[in-house]
Amino acid sequence: MTVPFGDLQLDPAIEHFSIDTAAGPLTAFRLRPQGPRRGVALLVPGFTGSKEDFRLLLPLIAAHGWEVVSYSQRGQADSSAPAGIDNYRLDDFAADAVTVAHEIGAGGSVHLVGHSLGGLVARAALLRSPALFSDLTLLCSGPGGRPGSHENEAERVAEHGTVAVWALDHPAGTVLTADDEFVRDRLLASSVDNILGGIRILQSTPDTSAAVRATRVPTLVAHGDTDDAWPVPSQRLMAERLGAEYRIIPQAGHLPNLDNPGFTAAMLDEFWASTS
Repeated sequence: MTVPFGDLQLDPAIEHFSIDTAAGPLTAFRLRPQGPRRGVALLVPGFTGSKEDFRLLLPLIAAHGWEVVSYSQRGQADSSAPAGIDNYRLDDFAADAVTVAHEIGAGGSVHLVGHSLGGLVARAALLRSPALFSDLTLLCSGPGGRPGSHENEAERVAEHGTVAVWALDHPAGTVLTADDEFVRDRLLASSVDNILGGIRILQSTPDTSAAVRATRVPTLVAHGDTDDAWPVPSQRLMAERLGAEYRIIPQAGHLPNLDNPGFTAAMLDEFWASTS
């Protein structure tokens, strides 16, 4: 068991634990269904995120009968943070995802979900070990990097540290909610190398849609109806290139796992049932 990070209200059934990887221990949440287990799912967080981004989704997924795990990637929040930006390549993140999936799958296949940057990680993990995954869900993610994206954040983080990302949207005098304070504290705890490495991935990752489609692993592309982080037309086109199912999540932006977790959980349940 690991110590909870931050002061967020969490479902008391959530198990806190860690998984040993090449980066060191990565902290994780797990929630098991109360009845028979239908399968195991792994949720990978995005840029500046952590396992806590799925805190509202985990109980709802478990209620559908799935065992579900989310984890904080290397350099995020309270997970291990090896020093040096060269430890934060897409291959490094993908290798961690494969290690975690092997651990929680215990010899069986795993339903894989990647949010935003976590979607690029999930794609790379699938290509490393396609037999390990039952299916792939790309949640508010894109086909690859966009040159020049997040350049302002990169300059600010290099000069002022990780909290500079948070400060862009929270000028002095902003009244903070509990969620705002958590995001601030998470960024303060996160690695500068993680942020800069993540930006490099978001800028330079090639589109691997053809290779992902060639694995024949069933894929779902989904995003919030007001997602403003990845262009919606590019996500729709990505779904076509992948031969994937395509869903729009109502009343949700870039974080449907927090904005509309009920719809998101039901959507995942329907997709996983169709591939199991």
